Amino acid sequence: MDVLAGTLVFDGDCGFCTRSLGWLRLLDAHARIATVPFQRPDAAALVDATPQQCRAEVRWKGADGATAGGSAAVAAALSVALQRGWPRALHARTARAQDAVYRWVARHRSRLPGTTPWCIRHPADCGRG
Repeated sequence: MDVLAGTLVFDGDCGFCTRSLGWLRLLDAHARIATVPFQRPDAAALVDATPQQCRAEVRWKGADGATAGGSAAVAAALSVALQRGWPRALHARTARAQDAVYRWVARHRSRLPGTTPWCIRHPADCGRG
């Protein structure tokens, strides 16, 4: 297995977020990304963020120590999963538009197609078991 290349903290109570995580895991063929629900007591510390930041948006910390939130975190995770630089490069050129889309999705995620939220399926991962 390849070396861990980053950690992504997501909302484990969100069905859309859990479904999106499933797609990311499929793309991450070498399992280089650790995924952690923000509901886990130590999640925020893993990505050098506050619990409030993790509640507000998906958070990322790369193996190089770089952190990001929102659409930049998604781009970083996709770059690692695909082992390609283009998601980060595209984000650098279109950050304002991607941020706007990310905020729209975040506001409407309860209406978007999802699956059983991570914390319901894996309560122990969320400090509930």
